[in-house]
Amino acid sequence: MSARRGGRPLPALAAACVVLGFTQAAPAAEIPSAERRSGYEFMSRETRAMQDDDATNPAVLWLLDGEALWNRKDGAAGRACADCHGNARASMKGAAARHPAWDAAAGRPVNLEQRINACRAGRQQAAPLAYESRDLLALTAYVARQSRGMPVDIAIDKRTKPFLDAGRDTFMRRQGQLNLACTQCHDELWGRKLAGSTIPQAHPTGYPLYRLEWQGLGSLQRRLRNCLTGMRAEPYPFGAPEFVDLELYLMWRARGMKMESPAVRP
Repeated sequence: MSARRGGRPLPALAAACVVLGFTQAAPAAEIPSAERRSGYEFMSRETRAMQDDDATNPAVLWLLDGEALWNRKDGAAGRACADCHGNARASMKGAAARHPAWDAAAGRPVNLEQRINACRAGRQQAAPLAYESRDLLALTAYVARQSRGMPVDIAIDKRTKPFLDAGRDTFMRRQGQLNLACTQCHDELWGRKLAGSTIPQAHPTGYPLYRLEWQGLGSLQRRLRNCLTGMRAEPYPFGAPEFVDLELYLMWRARGMKMESPAVRP
């Protein structure tokens, strides 16, 4: 039976929040490094098998497109990514594990999608690819694939520290009509059930990833927008500085964990 308030059914997320007592939760401490777990560990055996085998991982279709885009000449410069960077398996190894990273031209950290688009605009003289477009997801997944199995290695210095702090503040801040903070789910209640799904620790080691719910590949920012919508908060637009700062914090929080791109999730 659905939970009710004033005789009206509560939405599933709101009802689950009441059951789990989110509204009473105090700010949680960050998860100790020894207890950090990838979302992979919370998946079913069948979903893990899908991710582990490139023959069954549906994201391979995007990887093939990404490889073709890597080698395709584009823009007014008539240049391909490979013309500057050569074989991605060598030149892009570790790149995704280091992003978001400082960009001098932007004067702030940029994520991998933004780095790709900056290269397109500056080197290829081509139009930036739209967020969540198949081409940008494919190219980002192809670049990220070269870091698979490598540890997340986010560099924090005096330039990036303010942006890391801003991302942490967003993660810890209550938002939306449900008055929830990311930390209340992902630090304090991970491993428990919310609306039938296991709450993970929010380590973004597999993005872009194939989500069975989406029946397609999606970025970390797409997932963050879904979370904000579920909290009944206004989502930031794709590419917003607030999202990149949050990505920086989440990746720093996952430092040392292995990259899984492109992962598969329920």
